[in-house]
Amino acid sequence: MALTKEDKARVIATYGKSEKNTGSTETQVALLTERIVYLTEHFKMHKKDTNSRRGLLVLVGQRRKLLKYLQRTDLAGYRVLIEKLGIRK
Repeated sequence: MALTKEDKARVIATYGKSEKNTGSTETQVALLTERIVYLTEHFKMHKKDTNSRRGLLVLVGQRRKLLKYLQRTDLAGYRVLIEKLGIRK
């Protein structure tokens, strides 16, 4: 199951600059992170689900590209975002 409307709205309200701002890099990274966390939990129970694992790798690649773009364009925003999401340690 993907993110529900309520979960998406909560993430957009938290990380977007407004409730309608779904296209900002920060919001996209936050939504991808939520999906990645969900799939990671899914794989703890379903270890042999290789088709979904490929989808997870695609999501991780998309998030990495967006983070690289954000780091290049807005370093301060990048640092704040990874701190909020707890991505890199």
